[in-house]
Amino acid sequence: MEAKAIKRYIQSSPTKMRLVVDLIRGKSVNEALNILHFSPKHASKVVEMTLRSAVSNLSNKVESGRVEEKDLIVKTVFVDGGPVLKRMLPAPQGRAYRVRKRSNHLTIVVAQKEQA
Repeated sequence: MEAKAIKRYIQSSPTKMRLVVDLIRGKSVNEALNILHFSPKHASKVVEMTLRSAVSNLSNKVESGRVEEKDLIVKTVFVDGGPVLKRMLPAPQGRAYRVRKRSNHLTIVVAQKEQA
């Protein structure tokens, strides 16, 4: 069984978010939470909250309502680009430079480990 959580319109560039997401792809949920908790990057806090939400969604889906974090893995994680806010920055000699404030959408899918 699997569940997913989506966090949309995060005010960070997709490139910066992908650096954090690549650290946890395919790992167990316990290990991923430890990596995210001790990562110094700002994006790791957002990813950690979304991962906890995905685990909570899975526990709501299961009939018994109880899932062990050690029995879960991060199956899929991906970051898509969101809308870009275009702003202007004053520049020398009456010109203006365009500033692109990027955003992104984060999707995390967690699943139970296969019992062999």
